[in-house]
Amino acid sequence: MKVTVKLFATLRNFGPEEQQQELPENSTIEDVMRTLKLPQHLPILKVVNGEHRDLKHRLKDGDDIAFFPPIAGGQRELIERFIRSY
Repeated sequence: MKVTVKLFATLRNFGPEEQQQELPENSTIEDVMRTLKLPQHLPILKVVNGEHRDLKHRLKDGDDIAFFPPIAGGQRELIERFIRSY
């Protein structure tokens, strides 16, 4: 299955801002985070198709996944605008 992954703010250090990933069926958000080598110890906000999800959420073909670092400064507005776009 194919998903679109978007990295925001400092998480862009772990890959392109937007990328397509080919994943095995039944992959989870945790699998994507591992693939990207995103730090597991940070409280990263995980959004799939505009809704907050946990690490064990199973992904589907065509899902849009966004990762946001811990909120600071003006990032809250960016996240809220992204979620409202769905």
